[in-house]
Amino acid sequence: MSNAPTPLHALRVSDLAAKPHRFALRPEPSDLKAWAAELGLEGLRKLSFTGDVRPAGKRDWQLNARLGATIEQTCAVSLAPVRTRIESEVTRRFVSELDMPDAPELEMPEDDSIEPLGAWIDPEAVMIEALSLEIPPYPRADGVTFEDAQFAATNVVPLTDETAKPFAGLAGLRDKLKDNGA
Repeated sequence: MSNAPTPLHALRVSDLAAKPHRFALRPEPSDLKAWAAELGLEGLRKLSFTGDVRPAGKRDWQLNARLGATIEQTCAVSLAPVRTRIESEVTRRFVSELDMPDAPELEMPEDDSIEPLGAWIDPEAVMIEALSLEIPPYPRADGVTFEDAQFAATNVVPLTDETAKPFAGLAGLRDKLKDNGA
């Protein structure tokens, strides 16, 4: 038996009755600040995760929940603050007899909502995972567009997508050889 501390909101599977168990998580400001730092966010507010854990068959369980959060990030182009509201439905199926290969390289399963069933189901851990998956990877402030940036040393023509085509020079060489009668 493990001596690891039990997560605050975790549910012991053996204690769950064969009926839905409702939960409503609204973390404290100190938790929001810590998670924002961990997730690389400038800010995290109004985080809520409400739903239930219910039986799914004889030995499996399903978590259905609604995730809501307001996050603040830095614009990937202008570095201005960007505020995003996240609203998402979350489903996880905890399956008792899930075959998990021991291979170091695993293929992503088609159904990414399936998890192996352990002794505990932790809605808080599911909440943080679901939030991390919803964060926009390259947020942009309203009205900001990404223009082509060209950089080169003085007196050097910058390399662009048009000039970087690998076979463009070969076409010119072919035409030159044709003109020379080769």
